[in-house]
Amino acid sequence: MRLSKRFFKSSAVQSFIAALAAGYVGFVTRTVRWTVQESEESRALRLGDEAFIACFWHGRMLHMRRAWNDQRPIHVLISAHSDGVLISRAIARLGVSTVKGSSRRGGMSALRSMQRLLEQGNSVGITPDGPRGPRMRAKTGSIKAAQLTGVPILPITGNTSRRKIFGSWDHFCLPLPFSRGIIIAAPPIFVSKDADEDELERCRAVLETSLNAITLEADRYFGQPAVEPADART
Repeated sequence: MRLSKRFFKSSAVQSFIAALAAGYVGFVTRTVRWTVQESEESRALRLGDEAFIACFWHGRMLHMRRAWNDQRPIHVLISAHSDGVLISRAIARLGVSTVKGSSRRGGMSALRSMQRLLEQGNSVGITPDGPRGPRMRAKTGSIKAAQLTGVPILPITGNTSRRKIFGSWDHFCLPLPFSRGIIIAAPPIFVSKDADEDELERCRAVLETSLNAITLEADRYFGQPAVEPADART
C-alpha cells in the first residue's frame, strides 16, 4: 500500500497522469456539440473584459473548459492537497493558471491572492463546495472575495448527454466524448462591500440555490437523474 502511494505521488507519474487528463479534457471539449444558455448580462460578463468570480460545483469542473473565452485567462482556486497538485498540473496544460489554497487550509492566503488577481482585472474560478464537501453546499470564500473587490459572481454549470457519475463525495461527473453538451450560466450575484454577516449569509444562500437550480436544469436538459446536494451542511 505504501509503495503504491509513493508510486502515484511521484512527480513523473503525476506528470504522466496530468498529461492524460489534459488530453482527455481537450478531446472531449472538441468532440462534444455544446449549447450555452445564459442571459445577456451573463454572456456579456463571461465573454467580456471585466473581471468576475466564476463559481461551479466541484463535480462539474471538467465541463468548464468550454465555458471560457480562450482569449481571457482564468485563475482557478485549487486545494494545496496532493489531489490539488495533480489537478493544477493537468489544467496548466490547458492554459489555465491556478491559485493554491482552500477553505480549510491556507484560506486567508488564497483569499488575498484572489483579491490581488481580481483587482488586477483577472477572473477567478472557485468550486464553493471544494475541496472535500459537503457536495453542492456553498462555503463563504467566493462571497468574501466578491465583497472585498466589488467583482460579481457568475454561477455556472455544465452537463453532457453521455456521462459517467462516480461515487466520490462530489459525485464527480465525467463528460464522455461525442456527446451533446450544455453550459448554463445564472444571473450574476453582487455583494456589497459594506455587507454585514446576515447579508453575507443571504448571498451565500443565493449562490448555493442558484447553482443547484441550474445544475438541476442541466441534468433535466438530457432527461438524466439529477445529482442531489448533500443532505446537510457540516
